[in-house]
Amino acid sequence: MFNEADLTALAITLKLAVITTMILLVLGTPLAWWLARTRWRFKFVLEAVVALPLVLPPTVLGFYLLIALGPHGPVGGLMESMGGKPLAFTFTGLVIGSVIYSMPFVIQPLQDAFMAVGRRPLEVAATLRASPLDRFFTVAVPLARPGFLTATVLGFAHTLGEFGVVLMIGGNIPGETQVVSIAIYDHVEGLEYTHAHWLSGGLLLLSFVLLIAVYALNRRFRVARP
Repeated sequence: MFNEADLTALAITLKLAVITTMILLVLGTPLAWWLARTRWRFKFVLEAVVALPLVLPPTVLGFYLLIALGPHGPVGGLMESMGGKPLAFTFTGLVIGSVIYSMPFVIQPLQDAFMAVGRRPLEVAATLRASPLDRFFTVAVPLARPGFLTATVLGFAHTLGEFGVVLMIGGNIPGETQVVSIAIYDHVEGLEYTHAHWLSGGLLLLSFVLLIAVYALNRRFRVARP
């Protein structure tokens, strides 16, 4: 079964996943809306930046984030000059790395959902004198619900399984930056396969349940939509 260290790592992982997903939904929604609506000719450059974590090895991304957040990096150095501490090997650093690494898993589904809404419903709402903000919250967001569901679950589930990025940025500090994926690696390295099985099986089951929920609810939305 789970020991105390495993439960602590699980709690840190769930906390990291929740915070990361919330931040990405708040920051990613307006960006996805802009990407779906803009006619800027160079928007593909920004789309490539958003999608970069999909093709970039996690250790490469983690390495450059470690440099940036460390005491001699631009971010870590600024924090230190302001009387704070560098963000490398801290939970805050984990959050920053997770937000960047999981960015495409939230922004891309939202962008696709907003593009699927189309312009016609928004134009109709505009003829009824709805403000741009009203059109967004009363028309675009409800119609894009499947995209929000997919983005939330994918962002959450992807954060649960992060390894390379969190190991590079946060290290392996029990009770502070040790997440489940790193705890599994430690158990395997120590030939503690029983503990590794419990943690791996728990993550496998949770991820499977989350994906089933996404597909089932999206199917329900498609059936309910006229």
